[in-house]
Amino acid sequence: MTYSIIARCPRTGRFGVGSTTFSMACGRRNESVRPNVGVSKSQAFYLRYVDPLALNMLAQGYTPASIMRTLAAEDPDFDYRQFGIIDRENNVVAHTGPGCGKWAGHTVGPYYAAYGNGLAGPQTVAGIVSGFLKQPDAPLEDRLLMALEGGRDAGGQMSKGIPRPERSAWIRVVDRVDFPEIDVRVDLHDKTVAELRRILEEFKRCREYYSARDANPAAAIPEEEFVAGLNAKAA
Repeated sequence: MTYSIIARCPRTGRFGVGSTTFSMACGRRNESVRPNVGVSKSQAFYLRYVDPLALNMLAQGYTPASIMRTLAAEDPDFDYRQFGIIDRENNVVAHTGPGCGKWAGHTVGPYYAAYGNGLAGPQTVAGIVSGFLKQPDAPLEDRLLMALEGGRDAGGQMSKGIPRPERSAWIRVVDRVDFPEIDVRVDLHDKTVAELRRILEEFKRCREYYSARDANPAAAIPEEEFVAGLNAKAA
C-alpha cells in the first residue's frame, strides 16, 4: 500500500520524488532519483535492482519506454511490479501490473507520473495529480508535498474496505550536484504527511545555513546560533 509522485520541474530541470506508504521507512529507498539523469521509482512487490538499473540505462541514453520493455522482458514477475520513470527530456512512462492488487493504477502527465497500490480507489491518484498541479509555479518540493496531501485527502490507502494510515513518507529533490537539495522523511508518526510538511518547512528555513557552511567553512557559525537568529527574526 503505497502512493507516489515523480516529476521533473519544467522550469529548472530539477528531479524529485515523493512517496508515502503503510510500510515503514520508505525513505530508505533513495536510489530512485539521480542528478542530471532522471527518476525511477519502484513499489508494490518491490525489486531492489529495478531503480539502479533504470537510472544506469537513462544515463546511457536509453529512453524510459525502452527501459520498460527491457524490464518486462527480463522479469518473470513483471505483473507484480509498479514503477514510473522520467528522463531529462520529460519523457515519462509508468507501469501498474495486474498483480498489484486492488486498487492500483497510475496517471502520466507531461513531466510527472502519479501512481499507487492498495488505494481507496482512482480518486487517490486523481487527488495526487490535483495537488501537484495546484500551484504550478511553486518549487518542486512544495508541489510534491501538495501531491501527497492531495492523495491523502482523497482517500489514501485502503485494504479490504478498511482505511490504512500513512506510516512513512519521503521527499527527495536533486538539481545539478551529486547530493540532494531536499531529503526529508518521516517514520511511524500518527500524522505522517502532516509531519512531513512540518519537517520540510523547517528544513527550508535552514537551507541557507547548509549552503553557506559548505561554501565557506571558515566563516560557518554553529547551527544553533543560526536557528536562534531565525527565531529572533520571526519573533
